Amino acid sequence: MIFNYCFFFQFPTTQHEWEEIAKEFERVWQFPHCVGAVDGKHVKIVPPPDSGSFYYNFKGFHRMVKMGIGNAKYEFILCDFGINGRISDGGVINRTAFYDKLSKGQLNLPQENKIEGSEKVLPYVFIGDEAFAMRTDFLRPFGQKDLTNERRIFNYRLSRARRIIENIFGILVSRFHIFQTAINLLPRNTKTVVLA
Repeated sequence: MIFNYCFFFQFPTTQHEWEEIAKEFERVWQFPHCVGAVDGKHVKIVPPPDSGSFYYNFKGFHRMVKMGIGNAKYEFILCDFGINGRISDGGVINRTAFYDKLSKGQLNLPQENKIEGSEKVLPYVFIGDEAFAMRTDFLRPFGQKDLTNERRIFNYRLSRARRIIENIFGILVSRFHIFQTAINLLPRNTKTVVLA
């Protein structure tokens, strides 16, 4: 059984709130129209009895996945937790309420418009690593094959802005040492500990 829980911190609901996040990403990380950096964190667990390889992942551990979205200020705006560790980050995000709303256009993101100081019109986007699918509202780096100079610069800037979510997870692990060991609780109780 999959226990999937979502916790919204200060998740934006208005276009103005999304624009404020985007302004901060542009000011701090020079990445315009970014409304959140997305990544997954595998949390080690002691598997429940009779779960077999359900939670076993490619790294050789039993895990559950925490999917997070962060803003430019090193703050979570959303956490989703509970998918088993066998699923990749790209597969995990497809099972979240966030991605369902993103796919249906229900997040109230601002309409694409010109970026400051340019005539280029760009959409508002989330950013992630290569594990995620490319969409007009979700960007990832270009592959290493046939990189042009412009694509290298894009990858560099995206990577700088995307590191926010990796740093948030790093701060979480260093601050709360339970993430450095396997959590020995039932999955539904693990949810309470992880989201706390």
